[in-house]
Amino acid sequence: MDSKRALSGTLVTVTVMIAAPAALGAPTAHAAAAPVKIRTWTTSAQPRVTAARPTSRNKKIALNQVVQRAWNYREFRCLDNLWTRESGWNHHALNSSSGAYGIPQALPAGKMRGAGKDWKSNPATQIRWGLAYIKGRYGKPCGAWGHWQAHNWY
Repeated sequence: MDSKRALSGTLVTVTVMIAAPAALGAPTAHAAAAPVKIRTWTTSAQPRVTAARPTSRNKKIALNQVVQRAWNYREFRCLDNLWTRESGWNHHALNSSSGAYGIPQALPAGKMRGAGKDWKSNPATQIRWGLAYIKGRYGKPCGAWGHWQAHNWY
């Protein structure tokens, strides 16, 4: 964020022109320019923080799919927290004890077959399936993340 935008959110300057007595109909000895008073107030409001674009390929795919669903960036952050803990965003992640597979850790893994034939190797297919699962069960990623925080699974 550039410094001008940051400052514009925290400082407000107000300029007030005070009318000269002549303008109010009062007699004056000389015509002088109207004095200017400047006051500056500060506010505790914080400037808006812009969202950082994800750097990993799988996260970029997920962000694009989140945006296509008209979910906000907060939902993406919840999804990021969730899937970072589930699979580390690895589309080949396999839980050897349960058999859960992929970015969303589908259990059984074959459930993702409905999203596409390439579900084993294509992160976009896994993400599409995972977002549909989250929407159907929790509404949005922050709902799934809240459940994960309470129960350590979603």
